[in-house]
Amino acid sequence: MANLDQAPSRSMPNLLHVLPAFAEESELRLNTIVELNSNTINKYELITETGHLKLDRVGYSSLAYPFAYGCIPRTWDEDGDPLDIEIVGVSEPLVPGSIVEARIIGIMTFDDGGEVDDKVIAVLADDKRMDHIKHFNDLGEQWQKETKYYWEHYKDLKKPGTCSVNGFFGIEKAIEIIKSCEARYLKEIDPRLVA
Repeated sequence: MANLDQAPSRSMPNLLHVLPAFAEESELRLNTIVELNSNTINKYELITETGHLKLDRVGYSSLAYPFAYGCIPRTWDEDGDPLDIEIVGVSEPLVPGSIVEARIIGIMTFDDGGEVDDKVIAVLADDKRMDHIKHFNDLGEQWQKETKYYWEHYKDLKKPGTCSVNGFFGIEKAIEIIKSCEARYLKEIDPRLVA
């Protein structure tokens, strides 16, 4: 997984534009660029032009991210960013900026101030403790309530009432949205890349 299929270069490639979205589609494994860990209010985002992480903002409340969070390479969501992914059940902090393989278990459709900003739901593909989690429903009703609460209230002190969770959906819907974001990337971003 860690090796790229290209010759070494004096300039580092931006993995957002090099890695495919799927590490192994038949196994529901996605390449994921880690942006942040759970239990932080700091929001880091990948700079799409360079691949570096930037502190986008410090959260407006004490609501900390309840999961690890990142983005999927070579995807482009309707909000003008790579498709987001939340990785649940991570027991050890991940290194921000690293690449992990995450296994899809569902998707949460989300409206952030009028923009579509969906979140793929996944677990670490190589964590044997998560092998029994096949679908987001396996996380339980309380997990859904907490996740919905987080996303609908994390911006309340800045822009109250602007975020809404539209629903949780299974793997089939997740793949449909990922494929749509891959197609949008190929149409809108890939033609603008420079060698």
